[in-house]
Amino acid sequence: RHPADGPMAAAGGEPSTVNVSDELFQNFYTEVKQIEKRDSVLTSKQQIERLLRPGSSYFNLNPFEVLQIDPEATDDELKKRFRALSILVHPDKNQDDQVRSQKAFEAVDKAYKLLLEPEQRKRALDVIHAGQEYVEHYVKEKKKQLKKDGKSLDMEEDDPEMFKQAVYKQTMKLFAELEIKRKEREAKDMHERKRAREEEIETAEKAKRDREWQKNFEETRDGRVDSWRTFQAKGKKSKEKKNRSFLKPPKVKMEQRE
Repeated sequence: RHPADGPMAAAGGEPSTVNVSDELFQNFYTEVKQIEKRDSVLTSKQQIERLLRPGSSYFNLNPFEVLQIDPEATDDELKKRFRALSILVHPDKNQDDQVRSQKAFEAVDKAYKLLLEPEQRKRALDVIHAGQEYVEHYVKEKKKQLKKDGKSLDMEEDDPEMFKQAVYKQTMKLFAELEIKRKEREAKDMHERKRAREEEIETAEKAKRDREWQKNFEETRDGRVDSWRTFQAKGKKSKEKKNRSFLKPPKVKMEQRE
């Protein structure tokens, strides 16, 4: 199995969940490299096309590839490259294709700002180094197996350009894996924040209901006490009246004589 066909996560060693068409990648890689060979400084149209090709949402995760700069470049080289590339794809320079040029410019700007952050730059370099180490390990283990089987040790990765392509492809997929995991964490965090917010609102509403009930209870307490006293007073009077009626002697009916 080719190293780029089944990448393992840089840290966990889990199979990649990224499904980027190998044919799509091959076409992209080949055409970009051909353009780079023809002209080291691509035209505005070529750069916009490169940055917005199908699958660019994954290809552009590698900031060094977006800026077409060596990972070991200095800060001054990074700044010069950003200026040159941002001018090429800037909407003001591409009046006839402003929508696409704006998207390309945003990709360049995002990559540059990411590399300005030391921690983010280190993470990007770690991914690139992980991709290279993975391919090197694959080639080493593959040659061991070929030798054990008594077969030729020749591999396509022996060609520096093919090795570079394998590293490029593996690195792209590692960047994609990290981006997918980042989005999953972001979605999970958003869900947790939403749930916490709903609980917070429910707690606040319950507290409000409790306060209103207590307030209503306090405001109507005197009225309830007065009503009870009135009820008791009426009951007492009714009982006394009943007792007096019970003790009253019966009337004597006078007999009539004939």
